[in-house]
Amino acid sequence: QVQLVESGGGLVQAGGSLRLSCAASGRTFSRYAMGWFRQVPGKEREFVAAISGSKGSTDYADSVKGRFTISRDNAMNRLYLQMNSLKPEDTAVYYCAADVGSGGSRWYVYDYWGQGTQVTVSS
Repeated sequence: QVQLVESGGGLVQAGGSLRLSCAASGRTFSRYAMGWFRQVPGKEREFVAAISGSKGSTDYADSVKGRFTISRDNAMNRLYLQMNSLKPEDTAVYYCAADVGSGGSRWYVYDYWGQGTQVTVSS
C-alpha cells in the first residue's frame, strides 16, 4: 500500500515555472514506477511524464517535452515535476501515481493515486 500526497500547485503567469512534489509513504518507494498525469473537467486523464523505479528512465508527453522534467528522490520518497515555460493549456489538476509494474503512459495501469493539485496558468 502506498499513499501519495501532491503539493506545489498554484496560479502562475504564462512563461512561469512551478515545481510539483509528491510525497509517498512506505519503505519500498524505489520499487514503484511513478507517473504524473493531468485532467481538465470533462476530459480524459492525460499522461504528462513517467519515471521508472530503479534506473530512473523517463518518458514525456510530446506536449511537455523540453519544458517539464520528472525526477525522483528514492531516499526521501519524493517524486517531482519541474514545469517551465508554462502555457495556459497546461492548466489542469495534476496527479501523481504509482505502479508496481512498469508504469508508462497509460493511466489505467497505475495502482495508487494522489488527491491532485491544481495548476492554473494565466495568459
